[in-house]
Amino acid sequence: MKENVEYSQSTANNLMQIHTEYSANSQVLGNLSYTKAVALLGIDAEEREAFVQENNVEELSSRELQKVIKEKQKLEKQIAQQEADATKEKSLLEKDIQDLEQQLEDAREQSSDNEVSEKEINRLTQELAVAESRAKQLEENLKAKPIEAATVEIVPESVQKELDQLRSKMNEATDPAEVKFKIQFESLVNEFNSTLEVLSEIGDSVTQSKYTNAIHKLMDKMRATLEGE
Repeated sequence: MKENVEYSQSTANNLMQIHTEYSANSQVLGNLSYTKAVALLGIDAEEREAFVQENNVEELSSRELQKVIKEKQKLEKQIAQQEADATKEKSLLEKDIQDLEQQLEDAREQSSDNEVSEKEINRLTQELAVAESRAKQLEENLKAKPIEAATVEIVPESVQKELDQLRSKMNEATDPAEVKFKIQFESLVNEFNSTLEVLSEIGDSVTQSKYTNAIHKLMDKMRATLEGE
């Protein structure tokens, strides 16, 4: 290939792919440079035109465009992982709900025997309500439209690594108490991420700073509680 044309093999391959990908909708290319056209191959064909318009690609440098695409791809992986985690948690919750319903039925049959059974009924009823509420929330989250990149607060890499390690350990848990802790912990993490998303949507910087400080104070209080202070 190099001996017959001025392009390298990789450039020729890119040009062929550009022709194939953009031939059905050449308007997407517009006045874009070769480098930007190649970068946009990283966006699914059905999303490409909307992506170009929404991100004003013509005004971006090639480096800026590559960064935006990389962040989009990273976000999509995170969303896919969150959906997988939510699906797994929902499955665990559904099993817990079935077990709790059976335990509650057994406890009600024995309720006339002693006071302990009545307390057990109250405990199981509360646990069942919590599990059903969480399962409903997960179902709604799974059906919701994926969050946009602009509203996502990325968890620092070091923190994410610690969370991933902890999740890995909890996935190996067989103790019912550990499994229950895993469910509550994942719920806490998901709620915190949701809170950060909503916080990032607040337009007024003073108000956003006020609530950011409130989060820091709550985290300090939680840390102090864990450490027994």
